[in-house]
Amino acid sequence: MVDITSDKAEDTLRNHPEGSEATGSGMHQGDAGSDAYDRDLALNILSKEQDALYEIEEALSRVERGSYGVCEMSSDQIPKERLEAIPFCRLTVQCQEKWENRHGKNRYRRPDEVGFAGLTL
Repeated sequence: MVDITSDKAEDTLRNHPEGSEATGSGMHQGDAGSDAYDRDLALNILSKEQDALYEIEEALSRVERGSYGVCEMSSDQIPKERLEAIPFCRLTVQCQEKWENRHGKNRYRRPDEVGFAGLTL
């Protein structure tokens, strides 16, 4: 798979101002702040896109394994309506709520998965 978001991130970083522009002394201070904000926003969007692509690839893997639509925490069936709203979801609403109450915005990962941070319910 071609990693489009990686190329966009490299372009964003490559266009980072150098020298006096990086400190803002070569341009108006407000312009330097706007440029920094725009770069941060672009990288944040790219990161979210990369996360979404990863989750979609994981969902496709679950389809191949025959485990798509099964909650990874409780092994319950994920309701069709939830899968229609979020086709790559891993958890039932109840398990997702438990996870978020305990771990906030940290993403759920299986213990054998890349990105697992040792967080458990």
